[in-house]
Amino acid sequence: MKCVLVFGPQAVGKMTVGQELAKATGLKLFHNHMTIDLVTQFFDYGSEAGQRLINLFRQEIFEEFSKSNLYGMIFTYVWAFNLKEDWDYVNQLAQLFESRGGTVYYVELEADLEERLERNKSSNRLEHKPSKRNIEWSEGDLKNSMENTD
Repeated sequence: MKCVLVFGPQAVGKMTVGQELAKATGLKLFHNHMTIDLVTQFFDYGSEAGQRLINLFRQEIFEEFSKSNLYGMIFTYVWAFNLKEDWDYVNQLAQLFESRGGTVYYVELEADLEERLERNKSSNRLEHKPSKRNIEWSEGDLKNSMENTD
């Protein structure tokens, strides 16, 4: 079992890289907005209920996947290095897969702000991430996230 964690800032291309990696390897892609966009149809992303449900859905999928005979998965994540809880989350994810004989691979993506702002409007991103279709809000959120993760 393989778990590939593709991480980096917003709009860096995690999902797009994950899509191509899935095509090339047969790994299943679980991009972070699959749960975010599901839950935010009912609860605000930052709300306690929203965060709890996003984490619950992800954890249940990871649990079942790590017990399966499937080849592996790709998971995308915005990892804020300055937050202990993000480090704990990644360690917990790795421990789950490794405790069941899996191997975890880490892939960090980087791009400058100008490139990320351009990617934020890409048709692939907007097709697969409904919450990003409000470009003005999405750009503001992207810029704000840079200020809060240094």
